[in-house]
Amino acid sequence: MTAPAGSVRRIVGPFNRVEGDLEVSLDITAGRVAAAYVNSPLYRGFEQILEGKAPGDVLTLVPRICGICSVAQSAAAAQALADAAGLLRPANGRLAANLTLAAENLADHLTHFYLFFMPDFAAAEYASHPWYPNIAERFAAVRGTAAREMLPARSRFMAAMGLLAGKWPHTLAVQPGGTTRPLTGSELFRLQRIVRDFRLFLETHLFAAPLEAILALDDPAALAHWQAAVPAGATAEGDLRRFLRLADALDLWSLGPSQARFLSCGAYDEAAGRLFAAGTWQDGQRDDFDPAQVREDLTHARYAAAAQAQEPGQGSTVPLVDKPGAYSWCKAPRLGDAVCETGALARQLVDGQPLIRAVVAQRGAGVAARVLARLVEFCRVVPAMERWLDGFDLGAPWCVTQRPAEACSGVGLVEAARGTLGHWLTLRRGSIHRYQIVAPTTWNFSPRDAAGRPGALEQALAGLPVPAQGTLPAAVHHVVRSFDPCMVCTVH
Repeated sequence: MTAPAGSVRRIVGPFNRVEGDLEVSLDITAGRVAAAYVNSPLYRGFEQILEGKAPGDVLTLVPRICGICSVAQSAAAAQALADAAGLLRPANGRLAANLTLAAENLADHLTHFYLFFMPDFAAAEYASHPWYPNIAERFAAVRGTAAREMLPARSRFMAAMGLLAGKWPHTLAVQPGGTTRPLTGSELFRLQRIVRDFRLFLETHLFAAPLEAILALDDPAALAHWQAAVPAGATAEGDLRRFLRLADALDLWSLGPSQARFLSCGAYDEAAGRLFAAGTWQDGQRDDFDPAQVREDLTHARYAAAAQAQEPGQGSTVPLVDKPGAYSWCKAPRLGDAVCETGALARQLVDGQPLIRAVVAQRGAGVAARVLARLVEFCRVVPAMERWLDGFDLGAPWCVTQRPAEACSGVGLVEAARGTLGHWLTLRRGSIHRYQIVAPTTWNFSPRDAAGRPGALEQALAGLPVPAQGTLPAAVHHVVRSFDPCMVCTVH
């Protein structure tokens, strides 16, 4: 793959602060990115490892796909097995599953904001900006004050995993029929205290406001009024205001805009539906999500390909290292023919969160909107966790069991921190005949498909001002990191 005449190709990578390996090729014409090609260079083969295994082995193996979102992998696998067996979790099992996944997702959001995304703004490139001293002191890698406050808070919050799931990562408590880790009264009290302390950290350091006050903001004007309510540099400013100030100064709102359809499978089952609805969103139009329309295109992925894109339940993962035209180990999932972006921004757009919909309508679906959507999720999920903790009946069942049929299939769909995660399972003669996974970063960092349509990140990088030589602008990293890539999940 070579750059076209008149273009210069620059290769960016490997990226630090990313789980796994990532390389991006940029074709630059007249000082702008004419085309981007995203390469996931590491093949891992979990889908092949699972073939021939007993169904229950999935719950041991798939959490090891990733060390930072292993619960999401466990939850998707458990749902695929439950779907295959026709199992419904009891209420306690449903609540425990919600809390376990929510704890991991919020911890991932916290890590992304404080350790992966914000340290880039402490780079010397920004030293001339008036906001730089405050941001550098707060977010500089290793020496910034934010990490010293955030890491203990994250550690205390992750103690919830020990109570809910026995351990983290690679828990075995998450099962198709619920959880094998029932809570005692004292453990429930400890969980309530953990969530209360996490709320206190968020309201003191991240938002400098009650979570409910942030949720009351319903458009960019209200957000701007709230932002201006505390003078810049004040002790109680909060990290959201710091982010908004530099987002305005650098116009992160228009940087790396999405051209894709937003996709969410829905998150956190409740008695009367889901906390976040399933669906798609594009150009102000919300539609239903039909998992049967998911296809995997392998045209530019290093795998042997069928004649046309296949539904994951019928797909395969057969490596073909020297395949002509292939440039990534990442497949290209599509919803019908649509390129999709998934993640917190998609969840909030699909669910109709007022501030996020208004921000996207007025300021675009760029870097700043992706980050703001993650922060809004704290304000929605923490109160839900408090409500779920009040819903347990400690004397009621926590888990039910039932073996799947010798020949059957199932699909498990969950929302990981980074977006929609799907597991497709087929059993034959009581063993795994086929297992396919479509992870959030597989959606977002996909290569081109048979029609030449770029993936979501490839689209977001197009048009970015980048010199043909010399130092690359930090904006490239901002766009990539705004998707919070997890490359080991991408290729499993």
